Amino acid sequence: MSVYYLDTSVLVKLYIREPGTEQMIGLASTGQGHSLAVLSLARVEFRSAIRQRQRAGDVSHEATDGLIRMMENHFQGMFLVQLVNEEVIEQAAALLDLYPLRAYDAAQLAGCLALGSRMIERPSFVSSDQRLLRAAEGEGFPTLDPGAEL
Repeated sequence: MSVYYLDTSVLVKLYIREPGTEQMIGLASTGQGHSLAVLSLARVEFRSAIRQRQRAGDVSHEATDGLIRMMENHFQGMFLVQLVNEEVIEQAAALLDLYPLRAYDAAQLAGCLALGSRMIERPSFVSSDQRLLRAAEGEGFPTLDPGAEL
């Protein structure tokens, strides 16, 4: 069983069809036996991303509300959730000194580091953000960009 740590750029792909959606659905398939991990803060980022799509007219208000409800339900059982705690905050701050990341991206990678420190095998870091993937590789994580050409 492999653990895949999803940043929000790929979490959205499970709910909105875009490049990489098929690969994400494959990872999430129960038959694959994988575990999917997310940072608790992804709830905020996800809602922001979905509401931005709604405001741009890409997704209806009703569909947006349904997607948010579905994701909230999945947070209750489908995902391993890494909480944002002082360890994650301190690690995120340190990562900003090493890599050119946005604050939430540093928090995402710090969450993966915190989760990985409690596991025998490091999780794979999954993102569509190339800068964040390079930082994750710099921290020794296997990485995956589901939207990349195979």
